[in-house]
Amino acid sequence: MSPATNATSSTGAGAASGVSNLPVHARVSLYGYIPTEWICILFITLFAVSTLLHIAQAIYTRLWWLLGTAALAGIAEILGWSARLWSSISPRALNPFLMQITTTILAPTPLIAASFIILGQIIKRLGQQYSRLDAMWYTIIFCSCDIIALVVQAVGGAKASAAVQNGRNADPGGHIMLGGIIFQLIAVSVYLLLATEFLFRYYLDKPVRRAGVASPPKTNALDRGVKLMIFGLALEGIFILIRSIYRTIELHDGWTGRIISTQVYFNVLDGAMIVLAMFTLNFFHPGFLLGKADTWNGSDDGSVSELSEEKKKKKVSPHPITSV
Repeated sequence: MSPATNATSSTGAGAASGVSNLPVHARVSLYGYIPTEWICILFITLFAVSTLLHIAQAIYTRLWWLLGTAALAGIAEILGWSARLWSSISPRALNPFLMQITTTILAPTPLIAASFIILGQIIKRLGQQYSRLDAMWYTIIFCSCDIIALVVQAVGGAKASAAVQNGRNADPGGHIMLGGIIFQLIAVSVYLLLATEFLFRYYLDKPVRRAGVASPPKTNALDRGVKLMIFGLALEGIFILIRSIYRTIELHDGWTGRIISTQVYFNVLDGAMIVLAMFTLNFFHPGFLLGKADTWNGSDDGSVSELSEEKKKKKVSPHPITSV
Protein backbone atom coordinates (compact mmCIF):
# COMPACT_ATOMS: atom_id res chain seq x y z
CA MET A 1 0.00 0.00 0.00
CA SER A 2 1.38 3.41 -0.99
CA PRO A 3 2.15 6.15 1.59
CA ALA A 4 -0.66 8.27 0.11
CA THR A 5 -3.12 5.44 0.62
CA ASN A 6 -1.87 4.94 4.16
CA ALA A 7 -2.35 8.64 4.85
CA THR A 8 -5.88 8.61 3.48
CA SER A 9 -6.71 5.48 5.47
CA SER A 10 -5.37 6.93 8.68
CA THR A 11 -7.33 10.14 8.14
CA GLY A 12 -10.56 8.23 7.54
CA ALA A 13 -9.96 5.94 10.50
CA GLY A 14 -9.10 8.89 12.72
CA ALA A 15 -12.26 10.74 11.79
CA ALA A 16 -14.31 7.59 12.19
CA SER A 17 -12.89 6.96 15.63
CA GLY A 18 -14.06 10.47 16.51
CA VAL A 19 -17.63 9.36 15.95
CA SER A 20 -17.60 7.08 18.98
CA ASN A 21 -15.18 4.50 17.48
CA LEU A 22 -17.39 3.27 14.68
CA PRO A 23 -17.29 -0.50 14.07
CA VAL A 24 -15.20 -2.10 11.31
CA HIS A 25 -18.00 -2.13 8.70
CA ALA A 26 -18.32 1.66 9.09
CA ARG A 27 -14.65 2.46 8.47
CA VAL A 28 -15.26 2.75 4.72
CA SER A 29 -17.30 5.90 5.43
CA LEU A 30 -18.16 8.14 8.36
CA TYR A 31 -21.83 7.32 7.79
CA GLY A 32 -21.45 3.56 8.17
CA TYR A 33 -22.43 3.39 4.48
CA ILE A 34 -21.71 5.32 1.29
CA PRO A 35 -24.63 7.64 0.38
CA THR A 36 -26.18 6.56 -2.92
CA GLU A 37 -25.37 9.14 -5.58
CA TRP A 38 -28.62 9.04 -7.55
CA ILE A 39 -30.72 9.29 -4.40
CA CYS A 40 -28.81 12.41 -3.34
CA ILE A 41 -29.34 13.95 -6.80
CA LEU A 42 -33.04 13.08 -6.65
CA PHE A 43 -33.51 14.80 -3.27
CA ILE A 44 -31.51 17.87 -4.35
CA THR A 45 -33.75 18.17 -7.43
CA LEU A 46 -36.98 17.73 -5.46
CA PHE A 47 -35.99 20.24 -2.79
CA ALA A 48 -34.84 22.71 -5.46
CA VAL A 49 -38.16 22.50 -7.31
CA SER A 50 -40.18 22.94 -4.11
CA THR A 51 -37.98 25.82 -2.90
CA LEU A 52 -38.24 27.70 -6.19
CA LEU A 53 -42.01 27.24 -6.08
CA HIS A 54 -42.12 28.59 -2.51
CA ILE A 55 -40.09 31.65 -3.51
CA ALA A 56 -42.34 32.34 -6.53
CA GLN A 57 -45.51 31.76 -4.50
CA ALA A 58 -44.31 34.03 -1.68
CA ILE A 59 -43.58 36.83 -4.15
CA TYR A 60 -46.90 36.39 -5.98
CA THR A 61 -49.01 36.32 -2.79
CA ARG A 62 -46.78 38.86 -0.96
CA LEU A 63 -46.61 36.56 2.06
CA TRP A 64 -42.97 37.46 2.66
CA TRP A 65 -42.66 35.42 5.87
CA LEU A 66 -42.71 32.28 3.70
CA LEU A 67 -39.25 33.23 2.40
CA GLY A 68 -37.82 33.00 5.93
CA THR A 69 -39.69 29.78 6.72
CA ALA A 70 -40.54 27.36 3.90
CA ALA A 71 -38.00 28.68 1.38
CA LEU A 72 -35.23 28.82 4.00
CA ALA A 73 -35.96 25.22 5.00
CA GLY A 74 -35.65 24.16 1.36
CA ILE A 75 -32.31 25.93 0.91
CA ALA A 76 -30.92 24.23 4.04
CA GLU A 77 -32.09 20.83 2.77
CA ILE A 78 -30.43 21.46 -0.60
CA LEU A 79 -27.16 22.22 1.21
CA GLY A 80 -27.49 19.08 3.34
CA TRP A 81 -28.19 16.77 0.42
CA SER A 82 -25.44 18.42 -1.65
CA ALA A 83 -23.06 17.51 1.17
CA ARG A 84 -24.31 13.92 1.05
CA LEU A 85 -23.76 13.89 -2.72
CA TRP A 86 -20.20 15.08 -2.06
CA SER A 87 -19.83 12.21 0.42
CA SER A 88 -21.03 9.72 -2.20
CA ILE A 89 -18.02 10.77 -4.29
CA SER A 90 -15.56 11.20 -1.39
CA PRO A 91 -16.92 8.93 1.37
CA ARG A 92 -13.99 9.57 3.73
CA ALA A 93 -14.06 13.36 3.45
CA LEU A 94 -14.83 14.98 6.79
CA ASN A 95 -16.27 18.37 5.72
CA PRO A 96 -19.35 17.13 3.84
CA PHE A 97 -20.16 14.74 6.69
CA LEU A 98 -20.08 17.59 9.20
CA MET A 99 -22.04 19.86 6.85
CA GLN A 100 -24.91 17.40 6.39
CA ILE A 101 -25.11 16.67 10.13
CA THR A 102 -25.95 20.29 10.89
CA THR A 103 -28.08 21.24 7.88
CA THR A 104 -30.35 18.18 7.74
CA ILE A 105 -31.06 18.34 11.48
CA LEU A 106 -31.85 22.09 11.43
CA ALA A 107 -33.58 22.46 8.04
CA PRO A 108 -37.17 21.50 9.02
CA THR A 109 -37.29 24.01 11.89
CA PRO A 110 -38.29 27.05 9.75
CA LEU A 111 -40.88 24.91 7.95
CA ILE A 112 -42.50 24.05 11.27
CA ALA A 113 -42.68 27.77 12.09
CA ALA A 114 -44.74 28.31 8.92
CA SER A 115 -47.33 25.82 10.20
CA PHE A 116 -47.62 27.72 13.49
CA ILE A 117 -48.27 31.01 11.65
CA ILE A 118 -50.90 29.46 9.37
CA LEU A 119 -52.76 27.88 12.28
CA GLY A 120 -52.91 31.27 13.99
CA GLN A 121 -54.54 32.74 10.89
CA ILE A 122 -57.11 29.93 10.71
CA ILE A 123 -58.00 30.48 14.37
CA LYS A 124 -58.58 34.19 13.68
CA ARG A 125 -61.01 33.32 10.91
CA LEU A 126 -62.97 30.55 12.59
CA GLY A 127 -63.22 32.14 16.03
CA GLN A 128 -60.66 32.59 18.78
CA GLN A 129 -63.21 31.61 21.43
CA TYR A 130 -62.74 27.95 20.40
CA SER A 131 -59.01 28.04 21.09
CA ARG A 132 -57.18 27.80 24.40
CA LEU A 133 -54.69 30.38 23.13
CA ASP A 134 -55.26 33.56 21.17
CA ALA A 135 -54.05 33.35 17.57
CA MET A 136 -51.22 35.78 18.30
CA TRP A 137 -49.96 33.61 21.16
CA TYR A 138 -49.80 30.54 18.93
CA THR A 139 -47.30 32.35 16.73
CA ILE A 140 -45.35 33.84 19.65
CA ILE A 141 -45.15 30.72 21.86
CA PHE A 142 -44.58 28.04 19.25
CA CYS A 143 -42.22 30.09 17.08
CA SER A 144 -40.23 30.85 20.25
CA CYS A 145 -40.09 27.11 20.97
CA ASP A 146 -38.94 26.59 17.39
CA ILE A 147 -36.12 29.11 17.84
CA ILE A 148 -35.04 27.50 21.13
CA ALA A 149 -35.00 24.06 19.47
CA LEU A 150 -33.00 25.51 16.57
CA VAL A 151 -30.39 27.05 18.88
CA VAL A 152 -30.02 23.89 20.99
CA GLN A 153 -29.65 21.69 17.91
CA ALA A 154 -27.16 24.14 16.37
CA VAL A 155 -25.05 24.16 19.55
CA GLY A 156 -25.12 20.36 19.69
CA GLY A 157 -24.25 20.09 16.00
CA ALA A 158 -21.32 22.48 16.38
CA LYS A 159 -20.06 20.58 19.44
CA ALA A 160 -20.34 17.20 17.67
CA SER A 161 -18.62 18.58 14.55
CA ALA A 162 -15.75 20.01 16.60
CA ALA A 163 -15.35 16.70 18.41
CA VAL A 164 -15.13 14.77 15.13
CA GLN A 165 -12.59 17.24 13.71
CA ASN A 166 -10.40 16.85 16.80
CA GLY A 167 -10.74 13.06 16.97
CA ARG A 168 -12.79 13.15 20.17
CA ASN A 169 -16.04 11.47 21.17
CA ALA A 170 -19.00 13.18 19.48
CA ASP A 171 -21.61 11.73 21.86
CA PRO A 172 -21.87 14.83 24.14
CA GLY A 173 -22.76 16.99 21.13
CA GLY A 174 -25.16 14.31 19.97
CA HIS A 175 -26.90 14.36 23.36
CA ILE A 176 -27.39 18.14 23.08
CA MET A 177 -28.84 17.69 19.59
CA LEU A 178 -31.11 14.99 20.96
CA GLY A 179 -32.34 17.40 23.63
CA GLY A 180 -33.20 19.95 20.93
CA ILE A 181 -35.02 17.35 18.84
CA ILE A 182 -37.01 16.10 21.84
CA PHE A 183 -37.97 19.67 22.75
CA GLN A 184 -39.09 20.25 19.16
CA LEU A 185 -41.03 16.97 19.13
CA ILE A 186 -42.87 17.99 22.31
CA ALA A 187 -43.67 21.43 20.84
CA VAL A 188 -45.00 19.91 17.60
CA SER A 189 -47.06 17.36 19.55
CA VAL A 190 -48.62 20.05 21.77
CA TYR A 191 -49.33 22.18 18.68
CA LEU A 192 -51.12 19.26 16.97
CA LEU A 193 -53.13 18.48 20.11
CA LEU A 194 -54.25 22.10 20.56
CA ALA A 195 -55.10 22.37 16.86
CA THR A 196 -57.16 19.17 17.05
CA GLU A 197 -58.99 20.39 20.15
CA PHE A 198 -59.71 23.73 18.44
CA LEU A 199 -61.27 22.03 15.42
CA PHE A 200 -63.38 19.70 17.56
CA ARG A 201 -64.64 22.63 19.64
CA TYR A 202 -65.44 24.57 16.47
CA TYR A 203 -67.42 21.71 14.89
CA LEU A 204 -69.28 21.00 18.15
CA ASP A 205 -69.70 24.72 18.91
CA LYS A 206 -68.13 24.30 22.36
CA PRO A 207 -66.16 27.52 22.94
CA VAL A 208 -63.48 27.69 25.61
CA ARG A 209 -64.58 31.24 26.44
CA ARG A 210 -66.97 33.92 25.25
CA ALA A 211 -65.97 35.66 22.05
CA GLY A 212 -64.61 39.15 22.64
CA VAL A 213 -65.77 40.30 19.21
CA ALA A 214 -68.44 39.16 16.83
CA SER A 215 -67.32 36.06 14.93
CA PRO A 216 -68.15 35.45 11.27
CA PRO A 217 -70.95 32.96 10.51
CA LYS A 218 -69.67 29.38 10.28
CA THR A 219 -71.00 29.03 6.75
CA ASN A 220 -68.80 31.93 5.66
CA ALA A 221 -65.73 31.24 7.81
CA LEU A 222 -65.28 27.54 7.03
CA ASP A 223 -65.21 27.84 3.26
CA ARG A 224 -63.55 25.45 0.81
CA GLY A 225 -60.20 27.24 1.05
CA VAL A 226 -60.03 26.99 4.84
CA LYS A 227 -61.06 23.32 4.74
CA LEU A 228 -58.29 22.51 2.25
CA MET A 229 -55.78 24.49 4.30
CA ILE A 230 -56.69 22.54 7.44
CA PHE A 231 -56.26 19.27 5.52
CA GLY A 232 -52.89 20.44 4.20
CA LEU A 233 -51.69 21.47 7.66
CA ALA A 234 -52.76 18.12 9.12
CA LEU A 235 -50.92 16.23 6.37
CA GLU A 236 -47.79 18.35 6.76
CA GLY A 237 -47.93 17.91 10.54
CA ILE A 238 -48.01 14.11 10.20
CA PHE A 239 -44.94 14.13 7.93
CA ILE A 240 -43.01 16.39 10.30
CA LEU A 241 -44.05 14.33 13.34
CA ILE A 242 -42.83 11.10 11.70
CA ARG A 243 -39.49 12.74 10.91
CA SER A 244 -39.13 14.12 14.46
CA ILE A 245 -39.85 10.71 16.02
CA TYR A 246 -37.29 9.08 13.71
CA ARG A 247 -34.62 11.66 14.54
CA THR A 248 -35.27 11.24 18.26
CA ILE A 249 -34.85 7.47 18.05
CA GLU A 250 -31.82 7.82 15.76
CA LEU A 251 -29.88 10.14 18.08
CA HIS A 252 -30.92 8.17 21.16
CA ASP A 253 -29.54 5.03 19.49
CA GLY A 254 -26.17 6.80 19.26
CA TRP A 255 -23.53 7.45 16.62
CA THR A 256 -22.62 3.76 16.45
CA GLY A 257 -26.22 2.53 16.40
CA ARG A 258 -27.86 0.51 13.65
CA ILE A 259 -30.41 3.23 12.88
CA ILE A 260 -27.96 6.02 12.06
CA SER A 261 -25.85 3.65 9.95
CA THR A 262 -28.79 2.40 7.85
CA GLN A 263 -29.23 4.61 4.80
CA VAL A 264 -32.78 3.61 3.89
CA TYR A 265 -34.10 4.82 7.26
CA PHE A 266 -32.65 8.28 6.69
CA ASN A 267 -33.82 8.48 3.07
CA VAL A 268 -37.41 7.48 3.87
CA LEU A 269 -38.00 8.81 7.39
CA ASP A 270 -36.08 12.08 7.09
CA GLY A 271 -35.56 13.07 3.45
CA ALA A 272 -38.85 11.80 2.03
CA MET A 273 -40.91 13.12 4.96
CA ILE A 274 -39.56 16.66 4.57
CA VAL A 275 -39.93 16.56 0.77
CA LEU A 276 -43.58 15.56 1.23
CA ALA A 277 -44.09 18.30 3.85
CA MET A 278 -42.54 20.92 1.53
CA PHE A 279 -44.66 19.93 -1.47
CA THR A 280 -47.78 19.69 0.71
CA LEU A 281 -47.34 23.37 1.53
CA ASN A 282 -46.81 24.11 -2.18
CA PHE A 283 -50.09 22.44 -3.16
CA PHE A 284 -52.08 23.57 -0.12
CA HIS A 285 -50.64 27.06 -0.19
CA PRO A 286 -51.90 29.63 2.36
CA GLY A 287 -51.67 32.43 -0.20
CA PHE A 288 -54.10 30.68 -2.55
CA LEU A 289 -56.38 29.04 0.01
CA LEU A 290 -56.54 31.83 2.62
CA GLY A 291 -55.83 34.79 0.36
CA LYS A 292 -52.96 37.12 -0.45
CA ALA A 293 -51.29 39.47 2.03
CA ASP A 294 -54.06 42.13 1.98
CA THR A 295 -56.64 39.50 3.02
CA TRP A 296 -54.42 38.34 5.90
CA ASN A 297 -53.92 41.90 7.09
CA GLY A 298 -57.67 42.47 7.09
CA SER A 299 -58.54 39.35 9.10
CA ASP A 300 -57.46 40.46 12.56
CA ASP A 301 -61.03 40.73 13.75
CA GLY A 302 -62.16 37.53 12.08
CA SER A 303 -64.33 39.39 9.57
CA VAL A 304 -62.66 38.23 6.37
CA SER A 305 -65.91 37.56 4.58
CA GLU A 306 -67.33 40.95 5.46
CA LEU A 307 -64.13 42.66 4.32
CA SER A 308 -64.20 40.83 0.99
CA GLU A 309 -67.85 41.74 0.40
CA GLU A 310 -67.13 45.39 1.19
CA LYS A 311 -64.26 45.41 -1.32
CA LYS A 312 -66.47 43.86 -3.99
CA LYS A 313 -69.13 46.53 -3.45
CA LYS A 314 -66.54 49.28 -3.82
CA LYS A 315 -65.31 47.77 -7.09
CA VAL A 316 -68.78 47.54 -8.68
CA SER A 317 -69.96 50.90 -7.34
CA PRO A 318 -70.52 53.15 -10.40
CA HIS A 319 -69.14 56.64 -10.56
CA PRO A 320 -71.80 59.36 -10.24
CA ILE A 321 -73.06 60.55 -13.63
CA THR A 322 -73.07 64.27 -13.99
CA SER A 323 -75.88 65.76 -15.99
CA VAL A 324 -75.12 68.21 -18.74
